[in-house]
Amino acid sequence: MPSEHRLDARDLPPPEPMERVLAVIHALGDGEYLRAFLPHEPVPLYPLLQQTGFDWHACNRGDSPCEVFIWRRNDTQAQVTVRRLLDGA
Repeated sequence: MPSEHRLDARDLPPPEPMERVLAVIHALGDGEYLRAFLPHEPVPLYPLLQQTGFDWHACNRGDSPCEVFIWRRNDTQAQVTVRRLLDGA
């Protein structure tokens, strides 16, 4: 069963949001993904995700300036779950 990990880092000063995101994603198991609420779009994070085998989707909605979903590349179960969440939003 897919599992969502949530991280609300909107009120944290830099570089804590990125550090916390990296800590959580490296502990993700099969079918798990991170849903992070961040103070701004984490553009410097994207190359790190690409290099270390993660995919992501970022969007701006609700009361969060940026919401980012991150899952391990090739984790079809997590990817499908995230896509369903985004399609239902």
